[in-house]
Amino acid sequence: MQGPHSPLRKPAWLKVRFPGSRGFNQVKGVLAGLRLHSVCQEARCPNISECFQEGTATFLILGDICTRNCRYCQVAHGDPLRPDPGESERLASAAKALGLQYVVVTSVTRDDLPDGGAAHFAAAIDAIHRQIPGCRVEVLIPDFQGNRDALAQVMAAGPAVINHNLEIVPALFKDLRPQGDYHLSLELLKRISKDTSKKIISKSGFMVGFGEGREDILTLLADLAGVHCERLTIGQYQQPTRNHWPVSKYYHPDEFQELKETARAMGFKYVESGPLVRSSYHAASST
Repeated sequence: MQGPHSPLRKPAWLKVRFPGSRGFNQVKGVLAGLRLHSVCQEARCPNISECFQEGTATFLILGDICTRNCRYCQVAHGDPLRPDPGESERLASAAKALGLQYVVVTSVTRDDLPDGGAAHFAAAIDAIHRQIPGCRVEVLIPDFQGNRDALAQVMAAGPAVINHNLEIVPALFKDLRPQGDYHLSLELLKRISKDTSKKIISKSGFMVGFGEGREDILTLLADLAGVHCERLTIGQYQQPTRNHWPVSKYYHPDEFQELKETARAMGFKYVESGPLVRSSYHAASST
């Protein structure tokens, strides 16, 4: 019998297959050989087996140490190393070796850099376009601390999609993302959607299971719809360690389907919603 403060038992629908296929090992080997990181590994994504077996990965640039310490995140935090100037070309080489035509690039948050790492994102996009003509690139970016020039630099590089995750409902944002700013993040998404000249798709995502209520979720959806965010991912939060924020609820797959239908009714063009969904899950299908 579980006590009042015991962790919730994971339901059957959150069980995933143990990775180890040929495809999984190929992607892992390419990343290791080119000294690259993937958020799939660093954040212990539950879809790592499925995605690696399909020959896809979300590349993590600017190192594997984040300058922020969100209370739900598995990625290590502390003082990161200086950016690697050769990383962008190696990333493009890895994508080419894997035969990718859709590449997702994200980073740890780098508040220590004047532009938050925007130049590094732009370099990665440029390298991929140069080495793999016609390849579409999705970038999952931090908030750049509201630096408009930084965002403009990423947009000028011409990614197909710019994703910026809100992650948390506004009522819990300060508790879980104390170094972030909910309204600043919304403003970033608004600027992406507002600039129609570059035809860049705006995207965001969040997790449930932190203790939010239905009205909290509806507020978040309305805020994202209000800044004309086009694509959306909704997934289940899973506590990485006992030191992280506890899971308050495991949502049933039917509840995720209901959230998907609600979001579509509010105007979102594409929605991935499910217990194991993460921000880059089936990313290529959304464009």
